[in-house]
Parts: sequence; structure tokens; C-alpha cells
Amino acid sequence: MNKTERLLAIVMELQRSRVRTADELSEVLGVSARTIYRDMQALSEAGVPIIGETGTGYSLMEGYFLPPVSFTVEEAVSLLLGAEFIEKRFDPAFRLSARSSRRKIEAILSGPIREETNRIQGGIRLLQKDEMDLMIREKVNLGIIREAMLDGKKLRFAYHKRIAEADGSRVTERTVAPYGLAHDEQNGWLLLASCDLREDIRHFRVSRISGPAVTDEPFQLPDNFNLQSYRPKDTRSIRVCAIFNPEMADKVDEANNYYMETAEAREDGYHVTFRVRQPEELLSWILGWGADVAVTEPESFKNRIKEEIKKMKERY
Repeated sequence: MNKTERLLAIVMELQRSRVRTADELSEVLGVSARTIYRDMQALSEAGVPIIGETGTGYSLMEGYFLPPVSFTVEEAVSLLLGAEFIEKRFDPAFRLSARSSRRKIEAILSGPIREETNRIQGGIRLLQKDEMDLMIREKVNLGIIREAMLDGKKLRFAYHKRIAEADGSRVTERTVAPYGLAHDEQNGWLLLASCDLREDIRHFRVSRISGPAVTDEPFQLPDNFNLQSYRPKDTRSIRVCAIFNPEMADKVDEANNYYMETAEAREDGYHVTFRVRQPEELLSWILGWGADVAVTEPESFKNRIKEEIKKMKERY
């Protein structure tokens, strides 16, 4: 941070907080208190109305406001929540940038807008699932993935699948060309990459990646690939039908299962159809509804559920 940037940062810090000591500013900006004293002198000479009180700290004269940017309450809340989301869900480099952005936004808000924004923000919380293991692993992986993307190098990692392969294994070694990252409400961060093993573009849930490492092998992003317009191939060809307890209809809808295609309330229950690549993708989810659901087709999946229930009974 050069001197000009530091002087602007000081003014923004003083706008964000009514009073700041030299020690507090030096800690935030990563410089010595002596440097802060010199900066305060430079700001005063430049016409910035800074008030210094011994034993209290520095503040700006009432009414001084910089820069000429204004936000509505809704705009400010949107920006601050967005910054908070990045802080919680991305890697350390972006987390620091988001935190810095948030402080700058807070600094340029006028007093009444800041108070109203704080009040609204206090009633909104971004929930995190498995706040320790899952989130930490996801953040670490994101940093390494971004490094590979920026360097144009392939990535190697172990991928933990929810559904076992034909040989019973759930972990496969992958080498991929990382094309981009997307965030899905149900699955969290997803890596879109060209997989050497599958010889096609695949999606990998970042939280299921372990031991990611950037290789020395370069890759080129195809000219015809655009992350914003990319749509994955739909390879779901198997239809699964189930009837839910009608009292569960609202909860089934709220669950917003990715594979659900249609839902219809009938006299005998809430009829739902799913389309999957393999029925096992629904196994755990269906079992989670207990006696409130009955699968009607395909017959092979009904038998698979019976087998799983039998195994569960043997455990008890």
C-alpha cells in the first residue's frame, strides 16, 4: 500500500468509526504509529479536517464526508451481505479482499444509512453447514483450484463419491483441467473441469476433493467454452416414481430435490417423479422419509430399498 492509498484508507477508517487511536490505525494498516502521525500531518496540510485529542484519538470534523458515493439502505445491505458471503465461502485471498471491501463500504455510508443498515443486517444471518470441517476443507481447496486456474495448469486430487463405483470403491484419483467454479445452493462450490479419466467435462463438489495439487502439465481453455453460458449435458435417463404421504407435500416441495421432475396431489397421495442417472442417487434421500413414502417404480429400485431396510432391521 503506497502513501496515497494509505491516506485514503485513514480517511475511510475515520468515517467508518467516530474515533480511532494511532495504535488502532497502525494495526489496521500494517504500519508504525510514527507513520500514522506523519500521515495525519499530511492530511491536515491537505485540508482534511482532522481533530486530534490527546488520550482519545483522531476523528473527522462533523459533516466532512468522502468520497461522493451514496447508497440506499437496500443497496448497502446487498453489498455488505455479498462481502460477508465471500468472506465465509471463499479462500483466504478473497476473504481478505472481501473484508477490505466491506470496511470501505461501511466507511462511506452516512450516519443514518449506516445505523439502518446495521439494524437490518442484525436480523439476517448466513447459515453455514458443518461450519468446521466442511467449510475449512472447501476454502483450502478453493485456493488451490484458483491457483491452478490462474497458472493454466492441470489439477490432481482424490475425489470422494457419494455413490460407489461398480467395483465398490468410492474414491477415485482424478487429473483435470479446471475450467471454472460455480456455486450451487444445494451442493456448495462445484468445480467444472475436463477430466482425463472420463474424457469429458465433469462437475466435482469441492468439499469432496482431498489432497488437491497443481501439476506441471499445462492446459488451454477451449475457445468455445464460456462458463456463463455453459449448460451441462443431461444424462439422467432413468425414471423413478414415488407416492408420499399427502401431509408431507409441502416438505417434499421445500426439499427441492435436484432430481425431482413432476409432483401432483391425488386422492391416494402426493405423486412425485424423478429422473436420475442411477437410482442409487436417490436411495438415502428416499429412506430419509421413512414410512411417509413408497416407491412404485422401477421394480429393481423397490427391491434395492427392501434390501436396505432389511439390513437396517438386522442392525437393530
